[in-house]
Amino acid sequence: MEQHRFDKLQKIKELSEQPFVNFHKVENDINQVTDKYKDTEKEDLPAQDVYFDVAGRIMALRPFGKAAFLTIKDRTGMIQVYVKKGEITDEDYQVFDLTDVGDIVGIKGFLFKTKTGELTICAKHFRLLTKALRDLPEKWHGLKDIETRYRQRYVDLIVNEDVKDTFRKRSIIVQEVRKFFINRDFFEVETPMMHPIVGGATAKPFITHHNALDMPLYLRIAPELYLKRLVIGGFERIFEINRNFRNEGLSTRHNPEFTMIEWYNAYNDYHGLMDMIEEMLQQISEKLYGKLEVEFNGNTISMQGPWPRMTMQEAITAYSNVRGEELTDREKACALAEKIGINVMKDWGKGKIIMEIFEELVEHKLINPTFIIDYPKEVSPLAKSKKDDPETTERFELFVGGFELANGFNELNDPIDQKERFEKQVAAKEAGDEEACMMDTDYIRALEYGLPPTAGAGLGIDRLVMLFTNSPSIRDVVLFPHMRPEDAD
Repeated sequence: MEQHRFDKLQKIKELSEQPFVNFHKVENDINQVTDKYKDTEKEDLPAQDVYFDVAGRIMALRPFGKAAFLTIKDRTGMIQVYVKKGEITDEDYQVFDLTDVGDIVGIKGFLFKTKTGELTICAKHFRLLTKALRDLPEKWHGLKDIETRYRQRYVDLIVNEDVKDTFRKRSIIVQEVRKFFINRDFFEVETPMMHPIVGGATAKPFITHHNALDMPLYLRIAPELYLKRLVIGGFERIFEINRNFRNEGLSTRHNPEFTMIEWYNAYNDYHGLMDMIEEMLQQISEKLYGKLEVEFNGNTISMQGPWPRMTMQEAITAYSNVRGEELTDREKACALAEKIGINVMKDWGKGKIIMEIFEELVEHKLINPTFIIDYPKEVSPLAKSKKDDPETTERFELFVGGFELANGFNELNDPIDQKERFEKQVAAKEAGDEEACMMDTDYIRALEYGLPPTAGAGLGIDRLVMLFTNSPSIRDVVLFPHMRPEDAD
């Protein structure tokens, strides 16, 4: 609390005025006024007995004598206000004289234009609605420190309009994603956020405890197994937009709590899902920018289709100096991996090693949208194997701007095969792999009732917003990112 503001607060109370108003009805959004009259000639503005009623935060205050110009901002825009003693009551002016930048006020008055042609409200009624007890940073011209911006997002949103615009675009993106699926006869559902069994992805979970049931629960790492239960139950086209939680490190692309859309489509395959994703992102690009181009991280990314589809091996040879024969067996792949600095674990098969090579050499080079397809079975415990190559799965990941954006595959619907893969995951967990899945016997039972041929995918909403707002860090597109305590070393 700033002392000079506290002193003014006390003076306002001594005037028997309320510095924190319960309710104030507003008749006009600021942009309703500015959009309609900004180009109107002075003599054509409404008569001075026609009042406009707005409210907002004071962002600038320029006093001179017994008058002042101030700029106020609401959720829609900003407008200049002229306050002069004699135009408002003496009681109102006494309160106005105690206001500061950052205070929230209600203004009612008529429109005029200054000598410079700026549309302005001449206040006839002034009301203090909320007295701000802290100064805005640098007279609102810029909260620059990145850590402070994340911690005090409320101030960041007040003073940095581009940040507010990022989150407006985030809302539009989520709406467009939802509309895309609803328009294709998909059904939106909600599944549990706390799971008795870890599954649906390979990740380390957050653990909690249910006191009444006296049992551990896990914040979900993915909704996959519950969503596929619903497909078994007859919901053949479903999607969910919601949070996942993974107890992993923080980075520019990882937050332990993140938003995804996951969807399942019976009687479709992974190629059909790739078509859907391509169409959806193109629609979002057109909606936001009116073109199939996005600026991200210094690159102009083309959304024009068709987007290339290639295997990991094809991508490695296309984007590096690696020759195809260096990936033909585990021994050669292992030698290559160690040559480029990858510490190969003894239980890794060829597929895992190739994936590590891909992530090291290629992933950051995939700027324009590219689908990497047909992943090794070893790293795809829930994906269906190809008929002619049982060690390869019908799976894809989408890479844009140098990072992974979506993951999907033809779902494994053979309960016997699924049980065997779960057993391998259990063995890996018992050997110390904290990210391996648990055995889910109820999901096996569900599969035994029959899952139709189905394809499913997940797409990271936070990363999608990063891409479409040219944001370098996931913390720029999450309103309240997780951070260390302020008093941490």
